[in-house]
Amino acid sequence: MTKNTISAQTENEAMTIAKATQKPNQTKEQTKLIAKGIEKGIAEYKKRHKAKSRDLDKKRKKLETKIQSEHPQPNNDNVVTNRPNHNYLIINLILAVSLIINVLQFINII
Repeated sequence: MTKNTISAQTENEAMTIAKATQKPNQTKEQTKLIAKGIEKGIAEYKKRHKAKSRDLDKKRKKLETKIQSEHPQPNNDNVVTNRPNHNYLIINLILAVSLIINVLQFINII
Protein backbone atom coordinates (compact mmCIF):
# COMPACT_ATOMS: atom_id res chain seq x y z
CA MET A 1 0.00 0.00 0.00
CA THR A 2 1.79 3.11 -1.19
CA LYS A 3 0.55 6.55 -0.45
CA ASN A 4 0.38 8.57 -3.68
CA THR A 5 -1.59 11.52 -2.36
CA ILE A 6 0.16 14.85 -2.31
CA SER A 7 -0.65 17.40 0.36
CA ALA A 8 -2.28 20.73 -0.45
CA GLN A 9 0.77 22.51 0.90
CA THR A 10 3.03 20.65 -1.54
CA GLU A 11 0.65 21.46 -4.41
CA ASN A 12 0.70 25.16 -3.48
CA GLU A 13 4.49 25.18 -3.21
CA ALA A 14 4.82 23.45 -6.58
CA MET A 15 2.42 25.88 -8.25
CA THR A 16 4.27 28.85 -6.73
CA ILE A 17 7.59 27.54 -8.04
CA ALA A 18 6.08 26.79 -11.46
CA LYS A 19 4.62 30.31 -11.72
CA ALA A 20 7.89 31.86 -10.57
CA THR A 21 9.81 30.09 -13.35
CA GLN A 22 7.08 30.62 -15.97
CA LYS A 23 8.34 31.69 -19.40
CA PRO A 24 6.61 34.27 -21.58
CA ASN A 25 3.91 32.78 -23.85
CA GLN A 26 3.67 29.67 -21.64
CA THR A 27 0.10 28.38 -21.35
CA LYS A 28 -1.66 27.64 -18.06
CA GLU A 29 -1.75 23.95 -18.95
CA GLN A 30 2.02 23.89 -19.43
CA THR A 31 2.45 25.62 -16.07
CA LYS A 32 0.15 23.03 -14.44
CA LEU A 33 2.18 20.20 -15.99
CA ILE A 34 5.38 21.75 -14.69
CA ALA A 35 3.75 22.10 -11.26
CA LYS A 36 2.78 18.38 -11.35
CA GLY A 37 6.40 17.48 -12.15
CA ILE A 38 7.60 19.62 -9.26
CA GLU A 39 5.04 17.94 -6.97
CA LYS A 40 6.35 14.53 -7.98
CA GLY A 41 9.91 15.69 -7.34
CA ILE A 42 9.01 16.98 -3.88
CA ALA A 43 7.16 13.73 -3.09
CA GLU A 44 10.15 11.67 -4.25
CA TYR A 45 12.50 13.80 -2.14
CA LYS A 46 10.30 13.33 0.95
CA LYS A 47 10.09 9.58 0.29
CA ARG A 48 13.88 9.25 0.04
CA HIS A 49 14.40 11.46 3.07
CA LYS A 50 12.06 9.29 5.17
CA ALA A 51 13.80 6.10 3.98
CA LYS A 52 17.21 7.57 4.81
CA SER A 53 15.95 8.66 8.21
CA ARG A 54 14.59 5.16 8.92
CA ASP A 55 17.91 3.58 7.91
CA LEU A 56 19.87 5.94 10.13
CA ASP A 57 17.49 5.25 13.01
CA LYS A 58 17.94 1.49 12.56
CA LYS A 59 21.73 1.88 12.51
CA ARG A 60 21.62 4.08 15.62
CA LYS A 61 19.49 1.54 17.51
CA LYS A 62 21.73 -1.31 16.39
CA LEU A 63 24.79 0.59 17.61
CA GLU A 64 23.12 1.36 20.93
CA THR A 65 22.28 -2.31 21.51
CA LYS A 66 25.85 -3.27 20.58
CA ILE A 67 27.26 -0.76 23.07
CA GLN A 68 24.85 -1.96 25.77
CA SER A 69 25.84 -5.56 25.20
CA GLU A 70 29.54 -4.67 25.45
CA HIS A 71 29.05 -2.51 28.55
CA PRO A 72 26.05 -3.87 30.45
CA GLN A 73 24.44 -1.60 32.99
CA PRO A 74 24.21 -2.96 36.53
CA ASN A 75 20.82 -4.46 37.18
CA ASN A 76 19.09 -3.21 40.34
CA ASP A 77 17.99 -6.76 41.18
CA ASN A 78 21.57 -8.01 41.45
CA VAL A 79 23.06 -5.03 43.28
CA VAL A 80 24.69 -6.02 46.56
CA THR A 81 24.76 -3.26 49.11
CA ASN A 82 27.16 -3.04 52.00
CA ARG A 83 24.58 -3.54 54.72
CA PRO A 84 25.73 -5.44 57.78
CA ASN A 85 24.49 -8.96 58.09
CA HIS A 86 21.66 -9.05 60.63
CA ASN A 87 22.70 -12.47 61.92
CA TYR A 88 26.06 -11.11 63.07
CA LEU A 89 24.36 -8.16 64.72
CA ILE A 90 22.06 -10.44 66.70
CA ILE A 91 24.93 -12.72 67.75
CA ASN A 92 27.04 -9.74 68.84
CA LEU A 93 24.10 -8.29 70.78
CA ILE A 94 23.52 -11.60 72.59
CA LEU A 95 27.23 -11.87 73.43
CA ALA A 96 27.28 -8.30 74.75
CA VAL A 97 24.21 -8.87 76.93
CA SER A 98 25.60 -12.13 78.30
CA LEU A 99 28.93 -10.44 79.04
CA ILE A 100 27.15 -7.63 80.91
CA ILE A 101 25.11 -10.16 82.91
CA ASN A 102 28.26 -12.14 83.80
CA VAL A 103 30.06 -8.96 84.90
CA LEU A 104 27.11 -7.91 87.05
CA GLN A 105 26.95 -11.36 88.65
CA PHE A 106 30.69 -11.28 89.33
CA ILE A 107 30.40 -7.84 91.00
CA ASN A 108 27.55 -9.05 93.28
CA ILE A 109 29.54 -12.11 94.38
CA ILE A 110 32.63 -10.18 95.43
